[in-house]
Amino acid sequence: MRILATVTGSPSHARAVLPFARAVGAAGHEVVVACPPDLAASFDGSPVRVAPVLVPMSEAAARFAPRIEALGEHPDPAAVVARVFAGEHLVDEVRALRRLGRFDLVLRDGGEFAGMLYAEELGVPHLPAPSGAAHVLDPLHVGPLLTACRTELGLPAVADAGALAPYGRLDCMPPAFSFAPSWLPAAHAFRQDDEVDRGGRLPEWIADLPAGRALVLASLGTALPMMQGTDRQAAPGGPPADPAAGLRALVRAANEVDAEVVVATAGLECDVEPAPHVHLERWVPQPLLLQVADAMVTHGGYNTVREAVRHGVPMVAFPQFGDQFASAGRIAALGLGRHVDGDSLAAGLSGVLADGAVHRTVRAAQRAMLALPPVASFVDLAESLVRA
Repeated sequence: MRILATVTGSPSHARAVLPFARAVGAAGHEVVVACPPDLAASFDGSPVRVAPVLVPMSEAAARFAPRIEALGEHPDPAAVVARVFAGEHLVDEVRALRRLGRFDLVLRDGGEFAGMLYAEELGVPHLPAPSGAAHVLDPLHVGPLLTACRTELGLPAVADAGALAPYGRLDCMPPAFSFAPSWLPAAHAFRQDDEVDRGGRLPEWIADLPAGRALVLASLGTALPMMQGTDRQAAPGGPPADPAAGLRALVRAANEVDAEVVVATAGLECDVEPAPHVHLERWVPQPLLLQVADAMVTHGGYNTVREAVRHGVPMVAFPQFGDQFASAGRIAALGLGRHVDGDSLAAGLSGVLADGAVHRTVRAAQRAMLALPPVASFVDLAESLVRA
């Protein structure tokens, strides 16, 4: 088979696609990954070929920015997000994908739609990878935008413009703990990869932390640091104008908690002095640290949610923008943790560390996830779709 994998957004989107692309590449099939140039390094060392031909998400947002006023004085954040992911830039991207040749199957990031349109042109199946963005991209907003792109590209209309996953979708959450909205079909579910980034190791100083105290991992993800130092303004549903504000609130809250807290800053600047039990680190291999963590403070990114469940770690969701708020709501609704803001973060973290019910629920979700087939089984699904 010849597989096209398409990725947009931040490095977390690339990591959601990576295990599936790696599996089919390791099975001997040709995999070409089309992505923006700033995500190309995410696939280093994998059995794939990278084509950095897609538009960076920052550029897609900049193209749309002058049109925000057309949505009214108080635009619906869902409409804004839809235009960032499914705007006019898709036309240029599909034309770029055409130059990569024909493919038998498209594996796409759940928020990436150029791959979907190109699959329609080729008449081949397409599957979205696990994606938080897909959970908030309402077909009512996305459908008309895709129809406009089809018209400009000369593609035929589809019977249901709002069907964003007509061949099904991929996920790594057990069905009983699904985060997906009603408009998405049931998933082909696979066990979350326990180490997406191979070869990582924990900093040596972590081994010296007192074993008798709770250990917390805290991270606000990879998207916010990409926004720091820019002149962008906050848009409805978009990142805050000050990306480091969440990190400052996080460190202040961690200073109040009776636990060892490892904060992954991802390069964000923080001018709050950490207490001796709060350890700032630019980056840590998250799945490895989750194996020994008692709780996690997370922005609610869907990759992190799945990794926390994979290792049975309760969550305190401190969302910053976009689909993170939807994920935070599901974390609380499913009993996997709590949804907090900056004012309630310290209390929420202390509460989760002591909440036996949350720990039991996360363990149940972990057992259900471990009963799913491994990602390597995706190769059989891909081959069957192509044969069909």
